[in-house]
Amino acid sequence: MFVDKAKIKIKAGDGGDGAVSFHREKYVAAGGPDGGDGGRGGDIVFQVDDNFSTLIDFRYKRKYVAERGQNGSSRNCTGKSAEPLVIRVPRGTLIRDANTGRIMADMSSDEPKILAKGGIGGKGNVHFATPTRQIPKFAKPGYPGEEFEVTLELKLLADVGLVGFPNVGKSTLISVVSAAKPKIANYHFTTLTPVLGVVKSEEKSFVMADIPGLIEGAGDGIGLGHEFLRHVERCRLIVHVVDVSGIEGRDPKEDFRIINEELAKFNQELAERPQIVAANKSDMATDEQIADFRSFIEEKGIEFFCISAATTKGTHELVNKIVEVLDTLPPIKEYEAEPVPQAELDEMLGVDKKFEIFVEDGIYYVEANWLQPIMRTVDPDDYSSLQYFQRVLINSGIIAKLEEMGVQEGDTVDIDGFEFDFIY
Repeated sequence: MFVDKAKIKIKAGDGGDGAVSFHREKYVAAGGPDGGDGGRGGDIVFQVDDNFSTLIDFRYKRKYVAERGQNGSSRNCTGKSAEPLVIRVPRGTLIRDANTGRIMADMSSDEPKILAKGGIGGKGNVHFATPTRQIPKFAKPGYPGEEFEVTLELKLLADVGLVGFPNVGKSTLISVVSAAKPKIANYHFTTLTPVLGVVKSEEKSFVMADIPGLIEGAGDGIGLGHEFLRHVERCRLIVHVVDVSGIEGRDPKEDFRIINEELAKFNQELAERPQIVAANKSDMATDEQIADFRSFIEEKGIEFFCISAATTKGTHELVNKIVEVLDTLPPIKEYEAEPVPQAELDEMLGVDKKFEIFVEDGIYYVEANWLQPIMRTVDPDDYSSLQYFQRVLINSGIIAKLEEMGVQEGDTVDIDGFEFDFIY
């Protein structure tokens, strides 16, 4: 099954928590804090694997979570950092943020790309010792790893894209000029998935893609063609195959016009892409039909080749011309990763600490996801730990919001299941 789109969730590993520990050694009285830092969480890394040709594996597994870093331990020992989670995708996969549509990576080269960074480890209590606070009983939690919902979109890496109506001979053409073996039959929609073939000409070679199922309305999502138009976007050159014989009662001029309109509807850049017209099934056409269509195409300034894929007539000349044109064109298009918007960056860095407060049965409930890792390290029995927690609530504006909502001394406040009485 050819699958070229998928949506998955990726989450890098959280950093390990810092340790709360005190030095214990015989004959050493009142050992100071020696809690080590937590390890870094594992990154989510995407890597091209040429053994894959579709995204079908992502139909069955949709969530990928890297391992968490180990917690710190005593004797200033830092926790072990987690290994990265490597996700392998076919070459040509475009990765976007599912929520914003932002391009995150174009997996066209062999270079691995880090899409979600693991959280750094929290600081151990050894970092919080001061002359006035010699026995800190708290440490910092590990930072959460980055988390995204992403769409994977496969855009084939081909130099040349074959386009045209069904049953005009695209599959036959790619089969005679390359080693590709697509299904060939005398009925429409024989080819149901894009077919890639390597075409060799003397000392040079190029990749050709047969894009199936284009019909009128494909740019608007009609038929099979709209599913595969994305695979033409990277092509440097379009070879437009037309049935010049009109043996099925079709007008080659009208077919040429319709297909180009569908390409322009899908992406205006495709309408401006260099194009060669291959007038196929010329062995079944009259000289008048060929001459009329040739005149129509050449008036538009487009290269015209009269071929018969079934008998290989004119295919050698067509391939040579393709090589000649490709030498003048830029390399296959690669998409640049788009920068992260400032608002999204602030949220990722915790600059904008959002929270919500609502009252139910006299209890003030505070919801703030960024507070959850901090809550794990709060020790209600330790005064310095509570002081740290109070500073977080003040600096984030939570205390001010509670007062604005009319909280009174002695009222109950609930933060992620941790309840306490409000005190001025």
